[in-house]
Amino acid sequence: MSENLLTIRNLNVTYDTEDAVIYAVNGLNLTVKKGETLGLVGETGAGKTTTALSIMKLLPKNIGKIVSGEIIFDGMSITEMTEADMRLLRGEKISMIFQDPMTSLNPLLTIGEQIYEVLELHDLNKTKQEKWKRVDEILHMVGLPAERRDEYPHQFSGGMKQRVVIAIALACEPRLLLADEPTTALDVTIQAQVLEMMHELKGTLGTAMVLITHDLGVVAETCDRVAIMYAGEIIELGTLEDIFDGSIHHPYTKGLFGSIPDLKKSARRLTPIDGLMPDPSCLPEGCRFHTRCPECMKICKTTPPGIYENNGHQIQCHLYAAKNMR
Repeated sequence: MSENLLTIRNLNVTYDTEDAVIYAVNGLNLTVKKGETLGLVGETGAGKTTTALSIMKLLPKNIGKIVSGEIIFDGMSITEMTEADMRLLRGEKISMIFQDPMTSLNPLLTIGEQIYEVLELHDLNKTKQEKWKRVDEILHMVGLPAERRDEYPHQFSGGMKQRVVIAIALACEPRLLLADEPTTALDVTIQAQVLEMMHELKGTLGTAMVLITHDLGVVAETCDRVAIMYAGEIIELGTLEDIFDGSIHHPYTKGLFGSIPDLKKSARRLTPIDGLMPDPSCLPEGCRFHTRCPECMKICKTTPPGIYENNGHQIQCHLYAAKNMR
């Protein structure tokens, strides 16, 4: 049996709009092991959320499309599943925490009803009384008193709403959790509490997690492996130690670290990455990063780079690929 719970092979996703075709994900390859936390890191527009929506098959209808590639979850091909099959899978085996808790909850239903709804759809063997008991247990699990299950979303703070969203996602103890910027709308103190709670719940339930974020501090506290994403591609992949302590990195990864303060160094200014993410409807030839790369060579402008690999640490860059092409 494979130790990989999720395998993505050569995934290509586009958005067909009236103005242009948006190439959101381009030849993406990724695996998530059972029980591990994978951090998916990159700037806005890198394709992180599109990747998660592709796994859930929740791309916008008539616009978003998986052009090629395959997504295998626990031996099942998600790309070949019907919508009816996906409804059974979502919430029970794979759950997603969306970016904004303020808009993820139904304002007309109590939080208890929204958690109960998941159990009603997927946990068919329990009685109504047992399901409501489970609702109370889940609320307690995420640090909310069961007495508040009959209250509405507007009666909760932002941090509490995010806990409710997490409770809904974990109601059926899924095997894979996709967390899309789960702490973006929260202040630093609540963010730390939510991340600690998610880490504890992951350990209790044995759930694998893909944590989508642009915050490297969150990654350092939470993840086992890290994938750096740029213009729809994984340009660096490795363990937490490879990314944070490794001796070699993709120039984009170096740029990300240069954009955050370092408590051990004294500097007058941060060194952000020059330029902007390329237009996804008109991606540059060669290496997608070459227009912003301080180490750009002539070959970078015309030829896509190969992948350098050393003990699982992968870097898609001409600086290193010649040492170990594949």
